[in-house]
Amino acid sequence: MLRRSLFAAPALLALPARAQTAFPERPINVIVGFLAGGSTDIAARLLIDRMAPQLGPNARMVIDNRAGAGGSIGAEFLTRQAPDGYNIGVLSASSQGTNPAALPDTVRYDAVEDFSHIAILGGGPMLIIVPGSSPHRTLADLVNAAKASATSPLWASSGVGGIGHLTGSLFAHRAGFRAEYVPYRGGSAVLEAMRKAEVDFSAEVLASAYPHVRDGSSRPLAVSSLTRHPLLPEVPTMQECGFNGFDVVTWNLVQGPKNIPALILARLNKAAMDALAEPALRRRLADAGVDPAEPSTPESTRAFAASELEKFKSIVRETGLVMGRG
Repeated sequence: MLRRSLFAAPALLALPARAQTAFPERPINVIVGFLAGGSTDIAARLLIDRMAPQLGPNARMVIDNRAGAGGSIGAEFLTRQAPDGYNIGVLSASSQGTNPAALPDTVRYDAVEDFSHIAILGGGPMLIIVPGSSPHRTLADLVNAAKASATSPLWASSGVGGIGHLTGSLFAHRAGFRAEYVPYRGGSAVLEAMRKAEVDFSAEVLASAYPHVRDGSSRPLAVSSLTRHPLLPEVPTMQECGFNGFDVVTWNLVQGPKNIPALILARLNKAAMDALAEPALRRRLADAGVDPAEPSTPESTRAFAASELEKFKSIVRETGLVMGRG
């Protein structure tokens, strides 16, 4: 049950009572900081398809893709919107975790304090992938080739400072080779580059990469979680490949600009929770590579966001990674 004392009184007075009880009276804009077809976009579209009906028979939710900077462009845009519930976002571990941790001087928002926290959607592991035409069949093949090559291999992710950038940089750092980083504006763009073999490897979100793995245009060498994933049970973990304790997973949160009134925040949370309780939606998310989250509240979502941010800051400190380099 929500505790209203956690929300400032001015937020409760920001909208007339009727506007809060009648919400929503117009379409809700849902910001996604990546191109259509990426993992966050996939998760967002699956969620709103079932979340909108929970808000009312005529409720509409519309995706607004604002890609760039590992999702931070969309997140920053969201912070500038009115806190009336009509602009929310499905935001990612990149924009709310790795970017603020690795690029604190360039991210112009506080990933915890500048947002209203609605719900945890879900998440999943990263994949270390190579093009389908690559000769590398194992992670050891890739590492050995990178160390033996006179030139640095090219690798890609969906934006400087994002979850893919952190994962790939951590992999190269611990493996002991240098690689030249090529940033793209979204997971779909990275995977198209993989299809064309324009880069040698990538660290990509499972939900984005899975269709390309199935069609053979990308080949997975390892998953970044501590356990294998049911969609790809034959793919070993990074730990199984010799990277002890390697555990990086991505996630998506439903958030809005700070100071959304408590009544509207509660409506949005309930709609998200009712949608995520539907077995059909949970199956669709899982089939797409997004492990659906357990029930969450605005309070638990905020606590999760804060703890994950600290975890990513710890990774950056421990490895001495300088994002923006390969």
